[in-house]
Amino acid sequence: MERALQRFAITGGIGSGKSYVCHLLEKRGISVYDCDEAAKRLIRSDESLQMMLQHLIGDEVCQNGIIQKRVLAAFLLENDAHKQAVNDIVHPAVANDFMLSNFQWLESAILFESGFNRRVKFNHVVCVSAPLEMRVWRIMERDSITRESALQWIDRQMPQEEIEKRADFVIVNDGYANLETQIDKMFVDFNWEI
Repeated sequence: MERALQRFAITGGIGSGKSYVCHLLEKRGISVYDCDEAAKRLIRSDESLQMMLQHLIGDEVCQNGIIQKRVLAAFLLENDAHKQAVNDIVHPAVANDFMLSNFQWLESAILFESGFNRRVKFNHVVCVSAPLEMRVWRIMERDSITRESALQWIDRQMPQEEIEKRADFVIVNDGYANLETQIDKMFVDFNWEI
C-alpha cells in the first residue's frame, strides 16, 4: 500500500529566518515551496490575478504586467482591511498551486493568518522563532527600510508567541542555538527520513 504524501509547513514572523532554515533543508535534499515566491510568480503570470489587484488597488499597482511592489506595500500597510482583501485574492491561488505541486514542505510567513492551514492539510507545522530586535535588524537590512517600517510589518502579523503555540515544533534562530541540531531533532520528532 502506498504511503500518503505528508505535508509540512514552516512558518514564523517576518525576519525570523525561515528562509535560512529552508536553505539548510535544501542542502539536505528537501525542496521547499516558497509561498512568497509563488505569489510573485502567479501575480506575474496570471492575468486574472493582476486584473483583480488592479480592480482593488488601482491601475498603478500593475504597469505593463509588472506589479509595483512599493504601491502594493503602501496599500497593504494602510490598514488590515486592505491586507485581508489582497490575501483573499492571492492566497487561494497559492494554496491551489501548492496542492498541484509535488512539494511536501512549504514556507509561509502568514500560514495561520492567511487561512492556508485550513486550505491544506499539514501533518506538522514548524515555527522559526527569533528575538524581536534581531528580526527588526534583519528586515531593515534586507529591505532597506526604517525601523518604524520594520516594526509596522511585524505588528501586522500574528504575534510570534501565538505562532509558537500553534506549531508542532519550534526552531530557535537567535544566532546562538545550533540550527542543524534543531533540524535533526525535528526529523526525529516527526519520524522523517530523507
